[in-house]
Amino acid sequence: MIQGNDGYLYATTFTGGPSKNGTAFKISSEHKLTKLHDFSRHDGTSPYGGLIEATDGNFYGVAVGGGSHQAGTIYRITAGGSFSVLHNFDNNDGSLPYTTLLQHTDGKLYGTTSSGGSHNGGVFYSLDMGLAPFVESLPMSGKVGANVIILGTKLTGTTAVSFNGTAATFTVVSSTEITTTVPSGATTGFVTVTTPSGKLKSNKKFRITG
Repeated sequence: MIQGNDGYLYATTFTGGPSKNGTAFKISSEHKLTKLHDFSRHDGTSPYGGLIEATDGNFYGVAVGGGSHQAGTIYRITAGGSFSVLHNFDNNDGSLPYTTLLQHTDGKLYGTTSSGGSHNGGVFYSLDMGLAPFVESLPMSGKVGANVIILGTKLTGTTAVSFNGTAATFTVVSSTEITTTVPSGATTGFVTVTTPSGKLKSNKKFRITG
């Protein structure tokens, strides 16, 4: 399960639902469960890999089977349950996508399939949905004064780093890494990095502890 920025927990089931092909659901902090989608052979079956929340606020996942060629699908689902198939695997470009998608800081989605491709041994693929680049903080929570690493792309020349609007001191280590500390007065919220190309926001809120 993953926690969305809205506080709900999101996940999928491998089977079940009217077609016995799996479901997607969310659950609130009050333990109220809401089913978001019932999978079918048309849009994908057995969503084994679960979901990720991308920087556009939508959730993305893969289904092992089903789709136009019965080789699996990549799909998008909103917090409200609006569902769309983004790609139908056809064995030539892969089949049986078991692994959970990842979003790179370049904005693209990446994944693997366990079969298909030129040698029928699986493929490594990317999917460009036009999502903007972002930064990721490691860890994603900490006290004031805690050391934090920020990962991203094209970070050289960064002029500012802030935690929910509170400026922080920082050091640019490389084009993909910045080191910083949680500044005094920071509150829970997104980390923002200002680069020569524009502002990059973290994909998750940084939680202030203590």
